[in-house]
Amino acid sequence: MENSEKTEVVLLACGSFNPITNMHLRLFELAKDYMNGTGKYKVIKGIISPVGDAYKKKGLISAHHRVIMAELATKNSKWVEVDTWESLQKEWTETAKVLRHHQEKLEASICDLQQNSPVLEKPGRKRKWAEQKQDFSEKKSLEQTKTKGVPKVKLLCGADFLESFGVPNLWKSEDITKILGDYGLVCITRAGNDAQKFIYESDVLWKHQNNIHLVNEWITNDISSTKIRRALRRGQSIRYLVPDLVQEYIEKHNLYSSESEERNVGVVLAPLQRNTTEVKA
Repeated sequence: MENSEKTEVVLLACGSFNPITNMHLRLFELAKDYMNGTGKYKVIKGIISPVGDAYKKKGLISAHHRVIMAELATKNSKWVEVDTWESLQKEWTETAKVLRHHQEKLEASICDLQQNSPVLEKPGRKRKWAEQKQDFSEKKSLEQTKTKGVPKVKLLCGADFLESFGVPNLWKSEDITKILGDYGLVCITRAGNDAQKFIYESDVLWKHQNNIHLVNEWITNDISSTKIRRALRRGQSIRYLVPDLVQEYIEKHNLYSSESEERNVGVVLAPLQRNTTEVKA
């Protein structure tokens, strides 16, 4: 299949990145290899979107530091970048809205490129025809923007994220449907996670199974942010578990400690608080 026939894909990873680890970066590489290997897709970009402070997760340090660490981690990447939009929101933003923001951003950029494409005009009576042709082309490009030529945003995640869809009040059912139906998942499965079984046991996941791409991680890697923070609290080395620049930044600012891990203790996680309140209402 020629590149022109392949669907261009942007991989979006949302999460705490508290801190970002080498495993987070590996997710992008695994997903890119898999999607490109299908022959149907061409991954053109990866986006890391750290959640805002309003998420209120236990032990979540300032988004300012988490964004900087993510930027340091991707400093030498040619295709993965960090986006700060979600982290700068005053209130917690649903993942479905973050996906929509990035999809609309892509559509707007493609539309701008099409509108700004120069149209060669010939002198004399053909000038008016050229102008009419340009107007028609712009209208046509606007109509086609959402159906052709625009890269598709897909949510990159781990199997634990997939299974979180089953946690009561953590997700709105309509948001799950929107994420799966309008965008799709590229899910990296870890050892011990039976993602296929979870899809089978969920009616909504089963309905959209063709838009859920499961990627087996054959070279297993069990690095997690939780384990990184635990090692730091205990004064243990985290070298080779996070990028060197991230390790240096953590040590310079003494970011993780027993005190930082107590942040937001007793505070209800933002999605649980919002969705529970809406259910009661």
